[in-house]
Amino acid sequence: MNADFGKTLIIIGAIIMAAGVVYIILSKTGINLGKLPGDIHIKKDNFSFHFPIVTSIVISIVITLILNFFFRK
Repeated sequence: MNADFGKTLIIIGAIIMAAGVVYIILSKTGINLGKLPGDIHIKKDNFSFHFPIVTSIVISIVITLILNFFFRK
């Protein structure tokens, strides 16, 4: 095994843990990701479809800004 692989796993775990903490904090403040205005939710008799399009766009923008901040040349 390579030491770099271990470091990569630790970084990925830290990112997942940080995302979980942010999600818990946002849910306690009343901001529910996945239920933003513009998200598509269709509910029929025995069928339910949920497509969080606006949530996906917001998360994509936030991740892009964070990555541009850390990996700027």
